Amino acid sequence: SFVYALSFCIFAHSIRKYDDMIAFKDIELKDKALITSFTLHSKRRNCDLSFSNLCSWRFLYNTQFAVLDGYLLLKFWAEGELVYMMPIGEGNLNKVLEAMIQDAHDERAPFCLLGICTDMCAELEAFMPGKFQFTADRDYADYLYLRTDLATLAGKKLQPKRNHVNKFKRTYPNYEYTPITPDRIQECLELEAEWCKANHCDQHEGTGNERRALVYALHHFDELGLTGGILHVDGRIAAFTFGMPINQDTFGVHVEKADTRIEGAYAMINYEFANHIPEQYVYINREEDLGIEGLRKAKLSYQPAIILEKYVACLRDEPVESIKW
Repeated sequence: SFVYALSFCIFAHSIRKYDDMIAFKDIELKDKALITSFTLHSKRRNCDLSFSNLCSWRFLYNTQFAVLDGYLLLKFWAEGELVYMMPIGEGNLNKVLEAMIQDAHDERAPFCLLGICTDMCAELEAFMPGKFQFTADRDYADYLYLRTDLATLAGKKLQPKRNHVNKFKRTYPNYEYTPITPDRIQECLELEAEWCKANHCDQHEGTGNERRALVYALHHFDELGLTGGILHVDGRIAAFTFGMPINQDTFGVHVEKADTRIEGAYAMINYEFANHIPEQYVYINREEDLGIEGLRKAKLSYQPAIILEKYVACLRDEPVESIKW
């Protein structure tokens, strides 16, 4: 409306002092220490804040970052739409949000924030009461599990998973679990290629993008700060997985691939990796299900402790329908 447009222009004019102060730059491997100095000490547990995810998927989202007034700012283009993450840090959040709104204004784009958890909705409401529209998307909610649950599979609810693991141990008594080291990257790439061929991933944009991010991560494993494990059966790779800490109490699992001809390989790599993640991590974030029915069923079957709902928050009267993570 005209009134909204006029009020927004007045508001934008009032924050012109922040013009050109946000020096966004493309994320590079060398930025890991700076970016994780913010994310690792944050209370946020969403998978979007893993440095590996930020860096490995930058080809798709043109990911950029900046540091302003004690906050880390993240900026993306999701399906061609400009979006930001909620600032991470400490200081005057209102001033930083004003600067980000000005940045969106300078880009001639609506101001929208991705990955907004429930507690952040209250922060935005306090900043501009009634000005934000919040839209949840269940497909992009993160699944968080207690590390002890995945490492022990104790209790009646997880008995089916315990049965899968025990059957795997009986079937393959000489199986071996080892950490991913530089000399083992190639066999992970070979299993990924086999998996991709079997699942026709080059014919689908989503799995094709995942493959590109995965291959990049494996080629820069140590530089990204990743930790992973490999499952061997009869001397051959049966599965691999990897991830990295999101913050001080949450570890993110980003990739899990297995030879589906080996029954129980997925359950076993999940179990072994959970047992090798340091005990300081209370939660394991196994990311979203993307609305894929089979994936949702599998993630729910492990009895998540938290389904971390995330919202898109846009200034009202600005379109949000096309924005996807």
